[in-house]
Amino acid sequence: MKKLMMMVLSAFLMLGVVSTSAFADAAKGQKYYLKFMKKKTGMTGGAFATKHTTAEWDALFADGGAKFIEKYSKEYPELEKFFTGDKFKEKYMQDIADFLKNYSKDSGNVPSC
Repeated sequence: MKKLMMMVLSAFLMLGVVSTSAFADAAKGQKYYLKFMKKKTGMTGGAFATKHTTAEWDALFADGGAKFIEKYSKEYPELEKFFTGDKFKEKYMQDIADFLKNYSKDSGNVPSC
């Protein structure tokens, strides 16, 4: 019985470790913002993040980020190619969304970029 409990506990710990890495990461999002968006927006990450509240960022990134891509492709035409590229949706969008939500207008957090 003790051995079975240890196996179950180990399985839960392994699942926790594996699933955590699958979630978006605000620190990665900040790096991606600095690398791909800062120059083209002319804004620091903190200034860009405070354009909306957390709920507004959630709404913009709903449905695969369609509203975010549409709005900011028009506002910053130089970023349209980046936003509409496959890598943005596959690799960068979730982390950037997490960064923007984490440092949104109503979050009280201030990024270092």
